[in-house]
Amino acid sequence: MDHLVYPLPPTARWWSRETTAIVTGANKGIGFEVVKKLLELGLTVVLTARNAKNGSLAADSLRRAGFQNVQFYCLDVSEPSSIAAFVSWFRHNFGVLDILVNNAAVSFNVVGDNSIREPETIIKTNFYGAKLLTEALLPLFRHSVSASRILNISSRLGSLNKLRNPTVRQTLESEELTNEQIDATVTQFLEDVSNGTWEKQGWPENWSDYAVSKMALNAYSRVLARRYNGKKLSVNCFCPGFTRTSMTGGQGTHTAEDVAATIATLVLLPPEKLTSGKFFMFLEHKKIISRL
Repeated sequence: MDHLVYPLPPTARWWSRETTAIVTGANKGIGFEVVKKLLELGLTVVLTARNAKNGSLAADSLRRAGFQNVQFYCLDVSEPSSIAAFVSWFRHNFGVLDILVNNAAVSFNVVGDNSIREPETIIKTNFYGAKLLTEALLPLFRHSVSASRILNISSRLGSLNKLRNPTVRQTLESEELTNEQIDATVTQFLEDVSNGTWEKQGWPENWSDYAVSKMALNAYSRVLARRYNGKKLSVNCFCPGFTRTSMTGGQGTHTAEDVAATIATLVLLPPEKLTSGKFFMFLEHKKIISRL
């Protein structure tokens, strides 16, 4: 563990109404609460969701609550054509981006269920969706003194200590890790699932497909952070922990509102306190950061 992160004092504000954030998967749960918190703090926020009706209703509810700095766009991160359309719209309407919160994710397991059902969909959404959207938006980030920020919502299920395969772990731990190696790792997992050998090949035991998708996202975040080191772009991951959302069937130790407050703190850190290539984890009453 490196250090503690506390809520921002009002005097630490570097942002304004012109500061623009995108939050994916934001029609409900953690994503929705993050949008709401950033709006409360005075930013302009683009709320995205793959379901047009649900996303529009979520944005309308925020406007009725008095937040006019919110816009909705229908975005399915698992579809490259949807990403392309969204980025084109955003470029035309906003031009520059300050904050990206990659929150959109899927899982087909309930708590306590470790079956593998649609691994390709999970990998395509949770890992490749976030990666492809990020890569498409990179030219639009505002590389100002305050620095732009990317926060990928991940999970400690994707920690490398969950891997029982020493070869894969060694690859992902490398300081010289490449995107090609990450892609090859994901492909190998999907092949092992198809062959029915994923368990004996040492992949994570709990929520395996979801865990691998987040493991790949963590690895990509570290590679991207290294790529943009010193270029006014911060890239970090955050694990919300066992949060009461639809993904957990409403079970959990804390609320989406609790998590959103921490996420807002992380993406709005003062420039002099901003880090990159880190993995943050939510704990009750404390917000702790650790290395990826």
